[in-house]
Amino acid sequence: MSDGLVTVSYIGATILFILALGGLSNQESSRRGNLYGMIGMSIAVIATIMSGIVTSYVIILIAMGAGGAIGYILAQKVEMTQMPELVAILHSLVGMAAVLVGYANFMDPTAEFSGAEKTIHEVEIYIGILIGAITFSGSVVAFGKLSGKIGGTPVLLPGRHWMNLGLLIITIWVCTWFISSAETGGGTFPLLLMTVIALAFGVHMVMAIGGADMPVVVSMLNSYSGWAASATGFMLSNDLLIVTGALVGSSGAILSFIMCRAMNRKFVAVIAGGFGTDSASSGGGEAMEITGEVTSIEADETAELLANAKEVMFIPGYGMAVAQAQHTVNEITKALRAKKVNVRFGIHPVAGRMPGHMNVLLAEAKVSYDLVFEMDEINDDFPDVDVTVVVGANDIVNPSALEDPNSPIAGMPVLECWKGGTTIVLKRSMASGYAGVGNPLFVKENTSMLFGDAKETLEAVLKKLQG
Repeated sequence: MSDGLVTVSYIGATILFILALGGLSNQESSRRGNLYGMIGMSIAVIATIMSGIVTSYVIILIAMGAGGAIGYILAQKVEMTQMPELVAILHSLVGMAAVLVGYANFMDPTAEFSGAEKTIHEVEIYIGILIGAITFSGSVVAFGKLSGKIGGTPVLLPGRHWMNLGLLIITIWVCTWFISSAETGGGTFPLLLMTVIALAFGVHMVMAIGGADMPVVVSMLNSYSGWAASATGFMLSNDLLIVTGALVGSSGAILSFIMCRAMNRKFVAVIAGGFGTDSASSGGGEAMEITGEVTSIEADETAELLANAKEVMFIPGYGMAVAQAQHTVNEITKALRAKKVNVRFGIHPVAGRMPGHMNVLLAEAKVSYDLVFEMDEINDDFPDVDVTVVVGANDIVNPSALEDPNSPIAGMPVLECWKGGTTIVLKRSMASGYAGVGNPLFVKENTSMLFGDAKETLEAVLKKLQG
């Protein structure tokens, strides 16, 4: 394939990637966005293989076959509840790829650079390996936290901010050392030293982040993986990889900013601390003590309340994903709508363990898109809601965010379901949520707790509605 045709193919793939991002910004067009992305990637891969750069076709086909097989197996076996940790571990692969490509470029005996061009190439290698190593180790730790293999409680080392600053200064100094050494044919040791520092920084950064901030972490790592891919593009002189990585990096950064704003958080504060830490608290004093009695409710009573209501709001959380209750929720929605009950879904920006987690679950269950609303769209409607059903959510419906200035989640916008008629909370127990913060919603007068597995209790509610 001629260079001109490869360039045209790359331009076409870039346009498709931009259309894919545009499609993924809306539920109705998300399938089309995914299709654009798949077509664009197929064009990019075929154009690259057919170009004059690739000569070892057997190795390429073996690698693509192995990667495709692993991807297919994962897609078949991974449950929806495991999607956040899958996304995190896939980000780690992008980071490791950037590290390996950087070292391959550094050790390439055929590279012919001199003067300023050689210095620029060395800086590209250094930055690519730096971002890749941080992305790799940070993503591995995020995978451990999201999968439960590592505790969600933030690990805060004494003087951690000074340590981060020190690592940054050392990294800059090592860069100058690497460039001067590379000029004389060396540079391996400073490059290895920087890689170790970057790996340690990635671990320390994510370990210090608390549970409720994990959706922001996933988004942030997505951005890092994009910049790592873009740096790899510079090292390989591949325009498409540069542009695609920049698209992923910038969109991930924008999403992280939007989510932080939705949580009334600063991005730097998320990286430096995390929910559940003193640094995250707004007031600095002791959080209010939660007192009161819990009122329990049974499935039959819940069904009766729902059937007699005019306005019903479902608020899904990670507990719905764990119980795989989204399909039952959809069947209840259909049964209520058949009884002329207006049913809607309220989605908090950080519900679940990754951006858009609840939207994906509801789309999988084929819940109609026009019933799903973001927090800002429906928060003012709760006074008119007769029954709100909270399915496995905790922190996103916590009144402490608005009522307790000393709460670790003070200032975070939440779904104000307690302003409605009746709130029914589905939980297995009275345990606190992923952020480890108590919730006074559970003891409010208009709140009832429906204990048990969400899928089983909702199936009992559905049976009563249908019967």
